Amino acid sequence: MSDRGAIRPIGADPDVLRVGNASGFYGDRFDALREMLTGGPLDVLTGDYLAELTMLILGRDRLKDPTRGYARTFLRQLEDGLGLAVERGVRIVANAGGLNPAGLADAVRELADKAGVPVRVAHVEGDDLLARGGWGEGVLTANAYLGGGGIAACLRAGADVVVTGRVTDAALVSGAAQAHFGWRPQDLDQLAGAVAAGHVLECGTQATGGNYSFFDAHDVLRPGFPLAEIAADGSAVITKHPGTGGAITPGTVTAQLLYETAGARYAGPDVTARLDTVRLTEEAPDRVRIDGVRGEAPPPTLKTGLTRLGGWRNEVTFVLTGLDVPKKAALVRRQMEAALDAAEHRPAEVRWTLARTDRDDAAVQEEASALLRLVVRDPDQDVVGRVVSGAAVELALASYPGFHVTAPPGKGTPYGVFEAVAVDAAEVPHCAVLPDGTRISAQPASATQELVRLPDPPLPEPLPVGATRRGPLGLVAGARSGDKGGSANVGVWARTDQAWRWLAHELTVERFRQLLPETADLPVDRHVLPNLRALNFVVDGLLGEGVAAQARFDPQAKAVGEWLRSRHMDIPEVLW
Repeated sequence: MSDRGAIRPIGADPDVLRVGNASGFYGDRFDALREMLTGGPLDVLTGDYLAELTMLILGRDRLKDPTRGYARTFLRQLEDGLGLAVERGVRIVANAGGLNPAGLADAVRELADKAGVPVRVAHVEGDDLLARGGWGEGVLTANAYLGGGGIAACLRAGADVVVTGRVTDAALVSGAAQAHFGWRPQDLDQLAGAVAAGHVLECGTQATGGNYSFFDAHDVLRPGFPLAEIAADGSAVITKHPGTGGAITPGTVTAQLLYETAGARYAGPDVTARLDTVRLTEEAPDRVRIDGVRGEAPPPTLKTGLTRLGGWRNEVTFVLTGLDVPKKAALVRRQMEAALDAAEHRPAEVRWTLARTDRDDAAVQEEASALLRLVVRDPDQDVVGRVVSGAAVELALASYPGFHVTAPPGKGTPYGVFEAVAVDAAEVPHCAVLPDGTRISAQPASATQELVRLPDPPLPEPLPVGATRRGPLGLVAGARSGDKGGSANVGVWARTDQAWRWLAHELTVERFRQLLPETADLPVDRHVLPNLRALNFVVDGLLGEGVAAQARFDPQAKAVGEWLRSRHMDIPEVLW
């Protein structure tokens, strides 16, 4: 049970906290903050601005100007929205502080003074571990993923705006819920429920039909942003403001629960949420209840993300049109390889990819064309610059018929590398800086347990053997995929109990590798989540050194799930 003691709820209703989201990434819909403040009642409005790639971008910003390092878009949104939030009594919690939450807090105060809006601003810091050193050569940022304790302390002290650095995405919601209900560290089930709700909200419109496999079933022209009505027991109803686009369904919520997760244990700084215990119930149109979530003690370490500039890359995409595509590709490849071999220094990494986007007897020239992509990487910009671009340009009149490229080759651009390491939670100075300047330490969890993979649960009874028909997996299953460092996850869920009985037995790791040949030589782990009728595959190494390294065509694995859905299998006719 929760124990509020002297805790004063931060919302109007002590039994329910309404938390909305207005940003899923740095660059999300600018008007969303105003839309959420004016669209209906809210107690707290959150914004997630950080991602692995964003930390690298902010790190480069900080190199140019030490006073930066935060998401400047957030300030521009507050120019319009701060007065509205104060007028409506809505608290704002955002991780837009990035690498400089104190600097952003000062900028918010300055903005409020200019606008004549009285606000109490607090911030959370301690995640930035760069100064402690020992990270190796070239590390640009080093940030631990903090939990919700600092956010809760700021809200309990009366903050109207709380900005943080690198906290877990779900902590924006769970921290607010801690403050409202007075949950203690041992209230693991309640915390786990709020973490599940926070994970659904964190990517904004992905919970309301955006990036959804069955998008044609809903109006997703302009999906609204989601909100959660969180109860004292940690259960929540995921919904959205009336009249906004998109939809909230068990399917859209399932898709987001699977996004960028792995097994049944979803570990965080405050609690490990058991995704295998999640129950989803459609209460009404655009209202899906999440309950039953069990919580376990968190691990003793915090994930810490390191980013570094990995070197320089260049890219040329040759367009091969019409007949003899393989021969044309072989010719230009031999020519370019000869030029690279003749250079004083050959790039450290040279990668070729041929995408057969062409089709026979095409009525449109673009449909008659294939794409041959050359990517080179090296620590030295000169090695990937003129050597590569000059060689490609010089072939313009001396290579295959119809020679052209999609864009003029350039000088090369820097790429980044992301690495996750574990740091003892007790060594991270998680600190809440209250509106009056008082500093409060947010203590790490007193009880912890090592994160161990759960054994897979029993599978459902298989479907009886019967007639099958060849067709795409996506006829009976949805999918959502994403990135975690160099790994990708692909969550696949069935729409019906019958389809789940087939999917659970048919889509094995071996079959997954057959359907997605790029994964054939990589470690693949399959996790079974019966309550969601879902399988979650984690593919280690698919993304190389992470999104910033731009190692493959789809560097964040956003479309791997849709690729899987497009692959054909022998599907029982009873499922058609």
